[in-house]
Amino acid sequence: MEAPAARPYVDAMRAALVEARACLDTGDVPVGAVVLDAAGEVVATGRNEREALQDPTAHAEVLALRAAAGVTGDWHLAEHTLVVTLEPCVMCAGAILAARVPRVVFGAWDPKAGATGSVYDVARDRRLPHRSEVVGGVLEGECAALLDDFFAARR
Repeated sequence: MEAPAARPYVDAMRAALVEARACLDTGDVPVGAVVLDAAGEVVATGRNEREALQDPTAHAEVLALRAAAGVTGDWHLAEHTLVVTLEPCVMCAGAILAARVPRVVFGAWDPKAGATGSVYDVARDRRLPHRSEVVGGVLEGECAALLDDFFAARR
């Protein structure tokens, strides 16, 4: 059962999972993201494309934020929410703050490289000029299973 704070984001997380599953076609780690506007509508999507593009910065969050900026015509995404299937890494947490995203919602925790509460907490670091609210664990089991299956197949 999801925590009450997570309930509004379940449908968006399901959309992010669709993006994540599309990564399996390119051999990318299955992580998907969607950006929601203030009304909760999806304005942009992204998925990991590091292998597909041979670009180390082509994480789902970065690509979704770039797409949202293109759609809105503004890199300030101060009225938006980023929903992603895996806890953002340090690079992605930095991009989230740079875009002024006030809320990040994620599914699976990343105990090795997470930067929104597990290993680091960049998104809420009071020493930085911008911070984001963090809602973790939305559809956590489904998001984690997708990643576990992906890595198990490679062992």
